[in-house]
Amino acid sequence: MGIFSKPATATAVFDPVAFKAVLLKIVKAYSNNKSTVKRSIWVTLLATIALRIHSMATSKPKKEAKKTGLTKGDGKAAKVAVDRVFFERFMRILRLVIPGWRSKEFWLLAVHTGFLVFRTMLSVYIASLDGRIVSALVRGQAKEFMVGLLWWMTVAVPATYTNSMLTYMQSKLAIQFRTRLTNHIHEQYLTDMTFYAIGNLDDRIKNADQCITVDVNKFCTSLSELYSNLAKPILDVIIYNVQLSKSVGGEGLFGVSALLHVSALVLRALTPPFGKMVAEEQRLEGEFRFTHSRVIENAEEIALFGGHDIEKAILDKNYFALIKHVNRIFRMRVWHGMLEDFIIKYFWGAMGLVICSIPVFFKMPGQSGGSDIGGRTEGFVTNRRMLLSSSDAFGRIMYSYKEVTELAGYTARVSELLDVFDDVKAGRFEKRLVSSASTEENAKVLSGRGDVVEDDTIEFLDVPIVSPNGDVLLKKLSFYVKPGMHLLIVGPNGCGKSSLFRILGGLWPVYGGTVHRPNPKNIFYIPQRPYLSLGTLRDQIIYPDTVEDMKANGYTDQDLQEILEVVQLNNIVEREGGWDREREWRDALSGGDKQRIAMARLYYHRPRYAILDECTSAVSMEVEKIMYTHCMKLGISLLTVSHRPSLWQYHNYILQYDGQGGYVFTKLDAERRLALQEERQVLEQKLAEIPKIEQRLADLRNLMKERDNGKGEEKVEA
Repeated sequence: MGIFSKPATATAVFDPVAFKAVLLKIVKAYSNNKSTVKRSIWVTLLATIALRIHSMATSKPKKEAKKTGLTKGDGKAAKVAVDRVFFERFMRILRLVIPGWRSKEFWLLAVHTGFLVFRTMLSVYIASLDGRIVSALVRGQAKEFMVGLLWWMTVAVPATYTNSMLTYMQSKLAIQFRTRLTNHIHEQYLTDMTFYAIGNLDDRIKNADQCITVDVNKFCTSLSELYSNLAKPILDVIIYNVQLSKSVGGEGLFGVSALLHVSALVLRALTPPFGKMVAEEQRLEGEFRFTHSRVIENAEEIALFGGHDIEKAILDKNYFALIKHVNRIFRMRVWHGMLEDFIIKYFWGAMGLVICSIPVFFKMPGQSGGSDIGGRTEGFVTNRRMLLSSSDAFGRIMYSYKEVTELAGYTARVSELLDVFDDVKAGRFEKRLVSSASTEENAKVLSGRGDVVEDDTIEFLDVPIVSPNGDVLLKKLSFYVKPGMHLLIVGPNGCGKSSLFRILGGLWPVYGGTVHRPNPKNIFYIPQRPYLSLGTLRDQIIYPDTVEDMKANGYTDQDLQEILEVVQLNNIVEREGGWDREREWRDALSGGDKQRIAMARLYYHRPRYAILDECTSAVSMEVEKIMYTHCMKLGISLLTVSHRPSLWQYHNYILQYDGQGGYVFTKLDAERRLALQEERQVLEQKLAEIPKIEQRLADLRNLMKERDNGKGEEKVEA
């Protein structure tokens, strides 16, 4: 007879006797094979967890975007998720912040792990102690109750110390991670002109300062928090569940755990892509900050043009785009928080009560426990406390998935920065090119690469001059400068004069031909507006040397004073308050003083070649003469960009652009060129007077004609 009997005149009816018999058979079968079933359960559980981790680590994004970067080719944001790409990026950065087992970070992590284990063991003991205290209270055992309270207060000392150390170690790890990663980024960023290439030759990162200062900090903080929020909860879950399985049986615990796992999968499936949202938020934050930086950088021009309304509109647009995105995240977190709290706090809490009820209502085979009310109370309180701790730990694991997705966003930002560093160091740039780059001829130029040879001379052999946006200014340029030569470079604006220096200085790539250039230490560049660093007045003269470098080179402050006397800045040291005075020199000095400081810097370093780009525009011709003659006296070969005829006498070669893609490189006869210049000015002045002379001639002709007509009329009357 089955569990459901089928009378002839009725539907199936439940038979409790038959059901009880079947249940007894199941329990008996389980009792006979209990060890095998338990081993199968644990093997299945561990295999499921391993497969879950493996699938998450090897899963690919649905739409494979560029592996390095947060934007796809169409400009849309690439997907940021916890997938294979994230794990690859994460492991790459992890190897940077924890370079090996001998590193300080590894041992900090080991100590932190020790505190986590100790805290969990203390929690298990406190749960057991709590059960004994409540049991003594229920049974009315005053002595056992007081002893339990004494132990409770004693355990509080190591417990509070451990909690404080966990917070300290987490903060210490975050700082150490940031220090290690920032040092690596600074080393990459400030070598091989990377800082220049990212801002001028590549469009992928518009706000490197945001990535280095903010995103790196958030990544390291998130990483240190995530370790604490994952390692301790996972350890807690394992230890508490082992203890609970001894008290309530592993069978019921496994069944309820299966329900918790299913609910966790539902929660994960309904979790929004917070990682992508965080990455987008950081991008918008960077753009908003970059817009403010532009206003500060160009404050004078904006004020003179009265462009504050336009700039305010741009700032407001970027800010409200950020706020709109943040509000969207907040709205999504409302319903997600409701779902999260319902599942983790209430559903899992109900399941916990079910587990605690097992020893009270059921007697599983092989399970022992107290039969009196005190024993049951002690078991319930202990199990309840461990269950709450386990549930809290599992909840933190679930909450940490959201933190993992946010970490994925920070990881993507930092990884993109490192990828761009590698690309620009290898000469791979992604720059939006001008329309001329689309022509077949120019595209061929842009696809090539030239050779760079370190030499004692400067020589360009068939080198195209190409701007970063792809505009081919000169298809082939050939010239040379040897020690003792002084080259003057002239031409209209935008023809490629400054571009030549950027190629020579290694700032721009060489798209063809061969460039011979000396070691960068033997070339010194002075622009029209010199750069003044943060530091003392002495630092401005010796930049980029340090005081130790200055002393190692045999220089003293008296030597620097003599250099300042050459450029007629004798009293600047006394005027500014001494060599060690620190100021914002960019604002403290006038334009002429800045250019004189730059020339003093040139005299200090004494390079073999000097590139002077309109660097005497703010000084008098008398001071300009002193500057150039002293350079020649020091044996420095000059490459000058200037339209001032007064500088011709200091150069013996000229490179002249015509503005149409052509040029002339030849010797310069300053006297003859100056005479021709004066003759041209005279002729131009005379040509300018021709319209006036022609107008005066026409007026005279009209007067003569009127006079002749008047005489004719007089003759007729006579």
